[in-house]
Amino acid sequence: MACALARSVTPIVTHVTTFTIDGLEPCPVTVEADLRRGLPSFTIVGLADRAVGEARERVRAALVNCGFEFPMRRLTVNLAPADLRKSGPGFDLAIACAILAASGQLPASQVARTAFFGELSLSGEVKPCRGVLAVAEGAKRSALQSLIVADASAAEARLVDGLVVASLASLQQIGAVLRGEREPPAVLDARANEPARQLPDLADVRGHAGAIEALTIAAAGGHNLLFSGPPGTGKTMLARRLPGILPPLTQPEALEVTRIQGIAGISSGGRLVTQRPFRAPHHTISAAGLVGGGSVPTPGEATLAHNGVLFLDELSEFDRRALESLRQPLEDGQITVVRGQRSASFPSRFALIAATNPCLCGRGGRACRCSEPELARHRRRLSGPLLDRIDLLVAIERPSSVALAGAGLTTSAQVAGRVLEARQRQLARAGVCNAQITARELSRGLSISAPAQGALARAYDAGALSARGRDRALRVARTIADLAGEQQVGLSSLAQALSYRHDDERLAAVA
Repeated sequence: MACALARSVTPIVTHVTTFTIDGLEPCPVTVEADLRRGLPSFTIVGLADRAVGEARERVRAALVNCGFEFPMRRLTVNLAPADLRKSGPGFDLAIACAILAASGQLPASQVARTAFFGELSLSGEVKPCRGVLAVAEGAKRSALQSLIVADASAAEARLVDGLVVASLASLQQIGAVLRGEREPPAVLDARANEPARQLPDLADVRGHAGAIEALTIAAAGGHNLLFSGPPGTGKTMLARRLPGILPPLTQPEALEVTRIQGIAGISSGGRLVTQRPFRAPHHTISAAGLVGGGSVPTPGEATLAHNGVLFLDELSEFDRRALESLRQPLEDGQITVVRGQRSASFPSRFALIAATNPCLCGRGGRACRCSEPELARHRRRLSGPLLDRIDLLVAIERPSSVALAGAGLTTSAQVAGRVLEARQRQLARAGVCNAQITARELSRGLSISAPAQGALARAYDAGALSARGRDRALRVARTIADLAGEQQVGLSSLAQALSYRHDDERLAAVA
């Protein structure tokens, strides 16, 4: 096809909109294509990384192989704003459409009203890229009429209401639609949920009535929990059954989790995630892998566990610096990573569930075979400030032979019903679960009996609680009362909450 404007002396500049992901936020990028007389060249500017720079060859081959003419003139493509770092192959489609509009092969007015996001193969096939849901949210926020993405990305993009999403398989099809030569494909299965996974059930647990109750409290209030006990007693088994009793995600939470997983490249098949995330990284993970980082800041496991659970098995084997990096997100629910004079904020509102042995030999107490230096080294693995942020400290005992031979105490469905009722009471009262209540809201809105107030004051004055520990004990007591259907925090609820913060000799080795 001949270039209608290729013989013009006046330079041609077109503008096309796409998006880049900065942290977890979509940032609009204007792709400007300047076509003028001169020696044939193709330059991309605008703080682009290597993947974007390599788009020159992909776009050139895709245009030619789809029957378009690549303009043999001086071509400059600018990605604005110039001070925002651009990374990834998602700019290919926007760059190609900007060139086609500048050379008169596509109508510039139609291209200007549409956002483009996708990678191009050499044959012109449109391939999916990470972060499509975030891009769709950004396109709606920017008041664009439509978004064109790859077929494989369309279902995820259509999770955003009020935005026309066109899924086209090739650059050739996109050209035909934008020129009005064919209608966009019909929208099928515009919104679908991720199929539910089969989760481990508490019916498999034998004994451990106290641990199941602690797990129920943690699920109902979103509290942090640490299991400590000898190897093989069921700590990991109990923790892995927590997802089966957690309440389902709300619609805003589900969209947020789906967006985070899409940016991280964790595929949900374009469907809305409905089950809370459960992340269980290996103990060799680095601090950057746990809380996020890198030259271009990317989310870590703490962010991937947002609105869900972060499970750290063999807690004392994790690197000390990695564990200490969790102290701020456990308190604030957010991580800010600063790299190269730029910062990125990642949400990290999760429940920490951990399991550890009481010492190196794993026996603990009187049966411990560890020397004093070994015990001292093991105690230093977990700092006091980190343990102070854990609401429930639970010692796991070896179940008896009678319990192992018997039936399970309860099922996940039964516990999940109690958890959901307690969580609904919390949302009706404060709008968030008890673990997320601020100190001010806790002091203003908590109804507590006089005997419970006196017991809490005595525990604090005796030095058994820090100020943070006092507030966390109150939140746990409120959750225990919610599970019991009580309007006021009584002495029994507070006493149970305080018992989870008092270390026995098995937990003394890690505290």
